[in-house]
Amino acid sequence: MSLPQNVTADSITTLYSTHHQWLLGWFLRRMHDAGNARDLTQDTFVKVLVAGNSADIREPKPFLATIAKRLLANHCRREEVERCYLDALMQMPEPTCPSAETLSIVMESLLLIDRALSGLSAKAKTAFLLAHLDGLTYAEIAAELDVTTHSVKKYLSAANMACFFAVPD
Repeated sequence: MSLPQNVTADSITTLYSTHHQWLLGWFLRRMHDAGNARDLTQDTFVKVLVAGNSADIREPKPFLATIAKRLLANHCRREEVERCYLDALMQMPEPTCPSAETLSIVMESLLLIDRALSGLSAKAKTAFLLAHLDGLTYAEIAAELDVTTHSVKKYLSAANMACFFAVPD
């Protein structure tokens, strides 16, 4: 792998060796899971490497902490989606539990939908869930959200488009 133009091997090596232990401790204090903390620490430095701006960083700890917070938030959201799905599975009778492959596909799909909806307003997300999970009509959604059916149509169009154009990691 070649380094991006603005990154020297020395700049990334210095950043890593100087701040790796601090960042790992930062994750450990928040996660209490050494394996995930190590993974997210590495992911943070990979993000810096890919961004190609390690030579320009003036305040490394706040910079790394900002990236780390975003990675941690994504990790927690992914865990919450998975936990909710697994809880729902526990409520199903055993013969109807999906295979491991189906479970993996469903989890990937749920995470993709969650990521696609994350940029939308709360009402657009709620409208999407009410329509697709609860099967409510536009009028029922409008009453639930205290908006017009025209607004519901706009919310669902935006949410459906976001899901349609969502790209997996």
